[in-house]
Amino acid sequence: MAKHLQFYRDQIQYHQKIASGLSKQLLVSSLVRLAVFLAACFLIYFFWGNTQIVVAILIVSVVLFLFLVSRHTNLKFKRDKENALIQLNQTEIDVMESRQFHDLPEGSEFENPNHEYAQDIDLFGKGSFFQYTNRTALYEGSKKLSAILLENNIDGIPDKQEAIQELAKKAKWRQNFSATASLVKTSESSDTIVNWFKNYKPFVPKFIKWLSPVFSIASIAIISGYIAGIVTQMQLVLWLIVGILITGFFLKRINMLSSSVSKIQDTFHQYHKLLAMLEKEEFSSEMMKVKKQIIRTKIKKASQIFKEFSKAIDALDQRNNFLFGFLGNGFLLWDLRQCLRLESWIDTYRNHVENWFDVIEFIDAYNSLGNFAFNHPDYVFPEIVSEAKGISAKQLVHPLLNPEKRVANDFTIGRDEFFIITGANMAGKSTFLRTVSLQIVMSNIGLPVCATACQYSPIKLITSMRTSDSLNDDESYFFSELKRLKYIVTKITDNRYFIILDEILKGTNSTDKASGSKKFVRKLVGAKATGIIATHDLSLCEITSELPQIKNHYFDAEISNDELHFDYQFKTGICQNMNASFLLRKMEIVDE
Repeated sequence: MAKHLQFYRDQIQYHQKIASGLSKQLLVSSLVRLAVFLAACFLIYFFWGNTQIVVAILIVSVVLFLFLVSRHTNLKFKRDKENALIQLNQTEIDVMESRQFHDLPEGSEFENPNHEYAQDIDLFGKGSFFQYTNRTALYEGSKKLSAILLENNIDGIPDKQEAIQELAKKAKWRQNFSATASLVKTSESSDTIVNWFKNYKPFVPKFIKWLSPVFSIASIAIISGYIAGIVTQMQLVLWLIVGILITGFFLKRINMLSSSVSKIQDTFHQYHKLLAMLEKEEFSSEMMKVKKQIIRTKIKKASQIFKEFSKAIDALDQRNNFLFGFLGNGFLLWDLRQCLRLESWIDTYRNHVENWFDVIEFIDAYNSLGNFAFNHPDYVFPEIVSEAKGISAKQLVHPLLNPEKRVANDFTIGRDEFFIITGANMAGKSTFLRTVSLQIVMSNIGLPVCATACQYSPIKLITSMRTSDSLNDDESYFFSELKRLKYIVTKITDNRYFIILDEILKGTNSTDKASGSKKFVRKLVGAKATGIIATHDLSLCEITSELPQIKNHYFDAEISNDELHFDYQFKTGICQNMNASFLLRKMEIVDE
């Protein structure tokens, strides 16, 4: 880990140096623009009265100023990207050194109480696995990452591992991709953009395709004639008015298109850079090669296609410069020409955009997974074994626990085995259940797990650990719990699941609870289910005498010198020490 921390520190120093140089260039660029503006004003004042020269100065000044603005924008993008890279590296240092990740996006909007496991294992929310892992730069990328965490899919795990391992090694490339993506500032989702493309109705007549260049050539000839003294000022103005009238006829539709594309301008401005980065990078993993293949076209690169649309938006955006908009539409039919470019692009590529967006968002999400693997070189990628093997992990521990304090445990469970875990309060049962749950989720999405070794037979996960009542639905706690157990029973009839239960049937009396729990466990074992149930009810442990598939394990607590001690070790057998009465007395809730 020290090696990786040094990598991040070195990257900060490197990018700070570049950012400092770019800031100086931006200052010079601003001064040059100011000098050009002042020089133009002086020359116009000096030659005022000579219309030909003044017009020539205006045209040259506008062209030169636009060039300088474009150059300044490029410098600002480079400076902003360097600052983004500095922040990316600082974030990794904060998380690795001080475990400061609680100010990162929580992903609470992705919580789903009806999901197979999301609510029970702290997948989203404050201090969640999503918050710890997520480094997506795009909101659509974070949606993709949340979908990966929730998909409960056991297919293609070796391919997922291979892709994550490859991205883990490409730290600088990942950071450049994320920094570029972080500069996308848009309020429109990719779904909204795709739907707009699919439903767009063109308005520019086809004849504009030849009228615009012909009109522009004629305008150049008329302006040249005016400068040479062949064309009168009145003729020049009349020609300008003709161009304004032609554009004005379509002004309402032009404004609508301009407003729509301006909302997605930044998306395409950065996305073409992201696509170019993908196209230039070589990948060896099958999954990454497939994604790269999606953005390949027979004629042009996807990045070039996106760049064309981005440039067309930028060109139409020049209409917001009053002087250029007035002269450009009067002499070049500028707005109509750019609208025709945009409509032609939309007609050609509207059905491809969704797939290209999906690739960008997939890479953004998988970069987070690659970053996780890079930051945890001591974690292991599970060895995927045949279905009959179950799960076996050495020194397994929850990745969100403090490395200096956490206690690791060996854990092995065979196919069709079911564990009953007993233990005192606070002894570590619930944490262990979430550790095993997260190990399964991480394994299924291709991540390395926090263990020294792991053999894993892929299996889906389903849990019942945090059932709650619902006042809105007039639903009791007990009924909510019964619905959850029914949900589990229904699910396991169609697929194999690893079932994790924590203290079921809490909403009824102890006798009824013991009887119901035994019946439910019998049903699960009869369905050849694999899983774990944690309980305080020691009578449930008696079921092992009739069902050899069930094994008893426990977490212990020891009272020594009137103090409670936990070793958090996963042991074979039944817990004999309980601590509720001791804690009530210790906290002075009850008397001796």
